[in-house]
Amino acid sequence: MPAVIFDRVTVAVETDSAPELKVLLDSISLELTEQRIGVIGANGSGKSTVLRLVNGLVQPTEGKVTVDGADTVRDVRTVRRNVGFVFTDPLSQLVMPTGREDVELSLRRSVRNGKERRQAAEAALDRLGLLELADQSIYELSGGERQLMALAAVLAVNPSVLVLDEPSTLLDLRNRELLRRTLAGLDQQIIMSTHDLELALEMDRVLVIEKGEVVFDGGAAPAVDHYRMLCRDGLPAGKPR
Repeated sequence: MPAVIFDRVTVAVETDSAPELKVLLDSISLELTEQRIGVIGANGSGKSTVLRLVNGLVQPTEGKVTVDGADTVRDVRTVRRNVGFVFTDPLSQLVMPTGREDVELSLRRSVRNGKERRQAAEAALDRLGLLELADQSIYELSGGERQLMALAAVLAVNPSVLVLDEPSTLLDLRNRELLRRTLAGLDQQIIMSTHDLELALEMDRVLVIEKGEVVFDGGAAPAVDHYRMLCRDGLPAGKPR
């Protein structure tokens, strides 16, 4: 597996409501080498910031992030070739009129021949059971179908790391199970934030993020138990010992 390393990473941003910087993440250090990594926590805890650091969508205020040795600031092109990102809202990344065209667009650099590119796109769509929807307008698709189209477009270029920001949010039970089975069968390293704790329990390692800090880092079951305790009791989050 690739190694995704956070080296004392802080992210702080300006806000209109206060003169001082707002800290989104506070000096976190991680070495992520497992194949299935979950990130859980409340809305606004910093989960999405952690994910966006992995492919350079967010840059550290302090510290650095590397993916297989490539710095996400200095080597951002290399990083983005190797890291696929699936957003919560698929309409933020589906830019073509149909799913087929979107997948072909993602393949344009890696597959130059038009006929071969179409075949590769069809294979990527068929893998997720989307081929019969390939030529429908993305605006005619359900939210779940759009999410799976976005995933197909990312997987088509075979990234080594797949980052997913709450991918099951818009999915019904059938499509959620399709997503679960698809992710389980992938060779890529997966780093995924989710509110779906059943999905989190299938990860090899789970991070619990609270108020910009990693308050638990370990196995899936104890991580979910820790998060449930935080939610149930409203306990303040402290740094892990």
